[in-house]
Amino acid sequence: MPLDESMLGVRVSVRRLVPGEVGPTGGPAMTDVIGRVVALGDGHATIERRDGELVDVRLADVVTARRVPDGARRRRTRPAMDFAPSELARICTRGWPPIELEALGEWSLRAADGFTGRANSVAVHGDPGVELAVALSRVDAFYTARDLQPRAQVVDGSRWDDGFADAGWRGIGGTHDHALVQVADLRDALPFAADESGVTVADTVDDDWLALYGRAATGTPAAARRVLEGPPTVGFLRIGDPLVAIGRVAVTGEWAGLGAVEVAPSHRRQGLGRRIVDASLHWASEHGADKAYLQTMRHNDAALALYARYGFVDHHTYRYLTI
Repeated sequence: MPLDESMLGVRVSVRRLVPGEVGPTGGPAMTDVIGRVVALGDGHATIERRDGELVDVRLADVVTARRVPDGARRRRTRPAMDFAPSELARICTRGWPPIELEALGEWSLRAADGFTGRANSVAVHGDPGVELAVALSRVDAFYTARDLQPRAQVVDGSRWDDGFADAGWRGIGGTHDHALVQVADLRDALPFAADESGVTVADTVDDDWLALYGRAATGTPAAARRVLEGPPTVGFLRIGDPLVAIGRVAVTGEWAGLGAVEVAPSHRRQGLGRRIVDASLHWASEHGADKAYLQTMRHNDAALALYARYGFVDHHTYRYLTI
């Protein structure tokens, strides 16, 4: 089966050659990639694995390609809470992709002209591949070169807590010092998502949407658009004309990231936030997700009460550190 435009959005299993390597029988080495085709062009295909990783496949290297089952038959049995914090941290980065992303071993250096802490901090998970002092020096150099304050996103209770503290890194303070990541399995959440009335979904943001999104004021509008619209599969939810409620949902592999739920002050306590979340969960399921995550603050009682209705539970917390 050819890997052509008819395969866009389709889940496939692709066997491809590994140039320059020899297989166990002496012939050319091959490897398999399974995922959804999200882009095609210039002799390459981009395939999204179930964890949201994007794999570039050169069409000239493809040996075979076949469709794999979609829909309910391919729902994963591994529940959301079975994922380690380091795994989910990587998934969250794919759902909120920075403009610049540079690997430091298993850490991720992220920059986006100052738009949000998530896109302008080093995601600390796994091993940086070098001594901690060397890693921190590279982190400092990366952000200093971009006129950004060096900042690290560190999972609470991880093995890096003491090392950063010993090196003089401290919490940024204020309400955004610690953040909470919650998760839910969609099969449990969807029965509570019953009211999508009046919600529309677009694949790009416009000025009205950005104006209602309070965090868009950080960084630049151009940076905000690039981060928000970055994932291959992303939806921007809205209610009203003029706009009175918004939300964002990004699907990366089998995971959906919910966020940016905002309701105009004059229209709060009318159930609009819940309708945005209801629509987000259904849109995520329709686009292949079977698990969802969100990030909020421990003190945000209104958000926590809203998400609890769908069965979202605490997965881990993280904090931002700076030097």
